[in-house]
Amino acid sequence: MSNKRNDTSLTAALAQNTLDEIPQPKSDAREIVGLVKHSGKIDGYQLSDGSTVSKEEGVRMAKEGDIRGVGVAHRGDTEYLKSIPDGSDNNNLGNLPSVTG
Repeated sequence: MSNKRNDTSLTAALAQNTLDEIPQPKSDAREIVGLVKHSGKIDGYQLSDGSTVSKEEGVRMAKEGDIRGVGVAHRGDTEYLKSIPDGSDNNNLGNLPSVTG
């Protein structure tokens, strides 16, 4: 049992190292509840208040502490949001439903 816990902790630590920034969320920060996709690619995010924002706006909002549970990563010159590893797959961005924006 102890090895399983250590493996989970190591996996979470490695995943967290892929994030460039983990912003501190404000007390009234919203959560991402859905992904806005176009041709299979994430275009934006639906937030817990029902609003939708573009991918770029989501990154800006997360950096300002307006979105909780995510960190900022990059691929090439493009920044994007990733779930902060917490040991639960249920709230990973990739597991959220797709919505229309």
